Amino acid sequence: MTRLRSLLYLPANRASAVAKARTLASDAVILDLEDAVQPDAKAQARAAAVAAALAGGWGSRLLFCRVNAIGTPWHADDMAAAHVDGFAGVVVPKIDTAAQAAQVVAHGGGRPVLAMIETPAGVLNAPAIAATPGVAALIAGMADLANLLNCGSDAGRTPLLYSLSAIVIAARAAGIACFDGVCTEFRSEDAFRVEAGQGKLLGFDGKTLVHPSQVDPCNAVFSPSPEEIAYARALIASYEAALSEGRGVATLDGQMVEILHVEQARRLLARA
Repeated sequence: MTRLRSLLYLPANRASAVAKARTLASDAVILDLEDAVQPDAKAQARAAAVAAALAGGWGSRLLFCRVNAIGTPWHADDMAAAHVDGFAGVVVPKIDTAAQAAQVVAHGGGRPVLAMIETPAGVLNAPAIAATPGVAALIAGMADLANLLNCGSDAGRTPLLYSLSAIVIAARAAGIACFDGVCTEFRSEDAFRVEAGQGKLLGFDGKTLVHPSQVDPCNAVFSPSPEEIAYARALIASYEAALSEGRGVATLDGQMVEILHVEQARRLLARA
C-alpha cells in the first residue's frame, strides 16, 4: 500500500463524481459515507457505494469505502457493505484505541483497514493502533484533530507538526503505510503543493484529497523527481565502485555514502 500517492475522497452518492473518478489518475478512490453525506442520505450513499464497487471499471485504482465511525447508527451496516467485491479495504474514522482497531478488523470481512487518526487519543495511541494485525495504513485526519485541540492554524501547520510526525513514526514502527490529511484549499495549486511537499518531507507515503484538481499535483509531489532518481543511481554506483575497489569508504559530492543511504536510494528507485 506504500505505492499509493493520491487517495481521492468522493461522496458515494454523487453519481457524476463517481463516474468522473474512473477517468482520473488517482492511485485510489475513497467512496465516502461519512463527512460528505448528510444523515438522511446515508442509506442511499451506502447503496450507491456498493453499486459502484460491483460495477467495476476502476482499472488500476484501488477502491476503498469510508464508513461512519464506531458508535454511530450507520457503522454496522457500512461495515457490512464494505465486504462486497470491488473494495480493496475500508477506511474507518476516529480510531482512538487498539481495541477499536481490532474491532473494525474483526468486522471488516478480511479487508485491510486504513485507520484514521483524528483525535488526541488517537495520536497518543497511534503506535498500538498501527501495530494491530489487519491495519494496513494510518491516515491523518487533521481537521477534526485541530478542532479538538482548539489550536490555531498557519500555512506551515505548526500546531499539528507533532501529531503528523507521531503518525508517521507509528506507521514506520509497525511497517505499514501512512497518508497525510486533506488540503482544503483546492482552488490554490500552489498552497496544495506546499502542504503536500511538507507531508512528503515528514515521511508520508501520499496524501488524501478532496478535489480532482489535486490529483496530478499530488502524484507529481510524491513521485521521485528526475534529479532524485539520477542522484540515487549515482549514490549506488559510488558505493558499489568503492566495494569493488576494496575501499572502506565511499563518497559522492564530498559526502560520505553509507549503507543506509544506499538502502534509501534503492527504495526510491523501486518506487520510481
